[in-house]
Amino acid sequence: MAATVERKEYLISMRLPEADVAMIDRAARLRGRSRTDFVREAAVRAAEEVVMDQGLIRMSPEGFANFMGILSLPAAPVPEMVELARRPAPWEAGYKPKQ
Repeated sequence: MAATVERKEYLISMRLPEADVAMIDRAARLRGRSRTDFVREAAVRAAEEVVMDQGLIRMSPEGFANFMGILSLPAAPVPEMVELARRPAPWEAGYKPKQ
């Protein structure tokens, strides 16, 4: 007798307007993915963003005071960021790509 195997994938079915399906199919083709793979990846990414946005950070009053103290310190310039901010943008006159 064959052993019963628990299914590890679940079917999700939804009704979508034709225009939505066309847009999804176009995007999936551009990514070289199937419609199913594209929709699954997009849905999981959106779900992860929602869950991460809802994350609660807990800390003791002392830890919070230390955290706020660090945030209150004067900012120290980062030389690489200063140099980057001084460079002209590629669309500006005087732009020279670094070699």
